[in-house]
Amino acid sequence: MTDSIRLILPVAVYLAASMAIALWARKRSCEATSQGFIEEYFLGSRSMGGFVLAMTIVASYASASSFVGGPGVAYRMGLSWVLLAMIQVPTVFLTLGILGKRFAIAARETRSVTITDYLRARYESDAVVILCSLALIAFFLAAMLAQFIGGARLFQSVTGYPYVVGLVLFGISVVLYTAVGGFRAVVMTDALQGLVMTAAVVVVLLAVIKAGGGVARCVDTLREIDPGLITPTGPGGAIPQTFTLSFWILVGIGVLGLPQTAQRCMGYRDSRAMHRAMIIGTLFIGFMILCVHLAGAFGRAVFPDLPAGDLAMPTLIVELLPPVWAGIFIAGPLAAIMSTVDSMLLLISAAIIKDLYIQFRLRGDASAMPVARLKKASFAITAGMGLLVVVAAIEPPDLLVWINIFAFGGLEAAFLCPIVLGLYWKRGNAAGAIASIVCGVGTFMALSIVKPDMGGVHAIVPTTLASAAAYVAGSLARPAKKP
Repeated sequence: MTDSIRLILPVAVYLAASMAIALWARKRSCEATSQGFIEEYFLGSRSMGGFVLAMTIVASYASASSFVGGPGVAYRMGLSWVLLAMIQVPTVFLTLGILGKRFAIAARETRSVTITDYLRARYESDAVVILCSLALIAFFLAAMLAQFIGGARLFQSVTGYPYVVGLVLFGISVVLYTAVGGFRAVVMTDALQGLVMTAAVVVVLLAVIKAGGGVARCVDTLREIDPGLITPTGPGGAIPQTFTLSFWILVGIGVLGLPQTAQRCMGYRDSRAMHRAMIIGTLFIGFMILCVHLAGAFGRAVFPDLPAGDLAMPTLIVELLPPVWAGIFIAGPLAAIMSTVDSMLLLISAAIIKDLYIQFRLRGDASAMPVARLKKASFAITAGMGLLVVVAAIEPPDLLVWINIFAFGGLEAAFLCPIVLGLYWKRGNAAGAIASIVCGVGTFMALSIVKPDMGGVHAIVPTTLASAAAYVAGSLARPAKKP
């Protein structure tokens, strides 16, 4: 067996397993009644247990940025970026702790299947639905673009096959299993992907530490290269404390505004499952984030002159791992990327079919659309949007981590205040939600384009403040509804 076959074999096995899960999930959805197909396809009939819930949140949050872009920046910035990345540890705990129970109860009471469903029921406003749907589609397309590019680049760097080959193989695989299996396939493959990711990060970190002569020796070598590599602010103070504090908003608190993670709060079985998921998910995501970013930072001690950026981690894999283990590691980031893309694809499909077409064209009556036609439309929209992003990724830009951060920031600007304040502040209303979305997205886009000097403060901080202020002002400007 040649090295190339040994390398590709784990990836092929993983992709085959994902497709098998999708076919099983498709069989379950085919058994659903016409009335229940939407809830089954887009929410898995609200049946997730604790482990699956934890792993699907972890997997949908982890992405190309986590496994390719982030470690690439850690290679250049050293341990300061590892410290910054660890801000993501409370992601699952915060999401389920703050949104979990309230969101699940509200979603069940209103029979909401998507985030926009809940926002429609909460604010009773078509404008809120349209604005949220458009924001979701636009920023998800940007985020998916980063994921497809990351997967294809990783495949190209490690296997030596052309970039387009990796893009087509990876893109078609994730589009097919998502379109075929729906939400149930997504969450079940997410659980598999979480385990694959965990194995992958352990393997590559151990390989880097061994090649570097141990942890202590790696740290000493980083100090010799540049003392800034082992400081909290990075080489030359490249990561000021204000930027670190901004990250608490972007990837800490702001994660509550990400539709792909908030959506998971609708689909779990019971309170026991939620509480188990809070513990399991926090442990898994903390372990994975630490391992993969340490591997990127310590990789500088092993190979000081690698090209910084998205190719640093793939190069480490090729140089340090035998073919079979390199193949296993490829499956890890591919799993992270696929688990992010599948969640986004499904939510885009739901936004187009349920939140826009059924709501406005069929006046909210899903039964007016025959189940056979609904299934075909769901498959076609999901596959079509995925293939559109594949085509857009043929000419890739660089630095995936920044594309990903931009997309996440835009989603948080649109959804954070309407979701969280809508759950916890009864006085909030449609006027406040509309003002928050328009002001938040407008502020974020303006700051991202103009890029004024804010002393290291990320654009998401003033964006969140402006969005919250607009929500409160808009809600108070309109008289409260009489009980």
